[in-house]
Amino acid sequence: MPCYSIEGVIPVVDPSAYVHPTAVLIGDVIVGPDCYIGPAACLRGDFGRIVMHRGSNVQDTCVVHGFPAHDTVIEENGHIGHGAVLHSCVVRRDALVGMNAVVMDDAEVGEEAIVAASAFVRAGMKVPPRSLAAGVPAKILRELSEQEIAWKREGTHTYQDLTKRCLASMKEVQPLQKIEAGRPSLKAPAVEPLIAAKRN
Repeated sequence: MPCYSIEGVIPVVDPSAYVHPTAVLIGDVIVGPDCYIGPAACLRGDFGRIVMHRGSNVQDTCVVHGFPAHDTVIEENGHIGHGAVLHSCVVRRDALVGMNAVVMDDAEVGEEAIVAASAFVRAGMKVPPRSLAAGVPAKILRELSEQEIAWKREGTHTYQDLTKRCLASMKEVQPLQKIEAGRPSLKAPAVEPLIAAKRN
């Protein structure tokens, strides 16, 4: 992976974490056990510290950065969706930040809360635990149902499983020129979109 020190400060990655080779880690970045960092994610610890706690994930093309003397923290089982931007904020335990959402300076996403896709969480906003925030700027819409919290937890477990799958089998290869006979299936756990889960 592209990993850079700055002023002698070197990123730290637990051996049980998976960081995709195209992700970039700079400076004061601490990646805890069982974490996943996806392709083209950028974690720039060149001003403030970035901390990922156990089992959290930062998916492809996310950007994580912050101001000097302001940590950006993703607590245990935090789940950061594709393309999200975090800046000098805290994502509490078991919370989810949806795809392409932005969470700004000194904002806090409470435990087991969900920030909807493409939401803009303004600087200093506190998203209460177990609540749904959505919109531009984000507003608190309602409390989450037990089904929604369970769905989020299942999705995070899927990424923790992906961490193990990647460590065990991910490698760079040349593409095939045609589909081979007996093409294998992926061994991903069964998980479905929330809208499908609500139909069942």
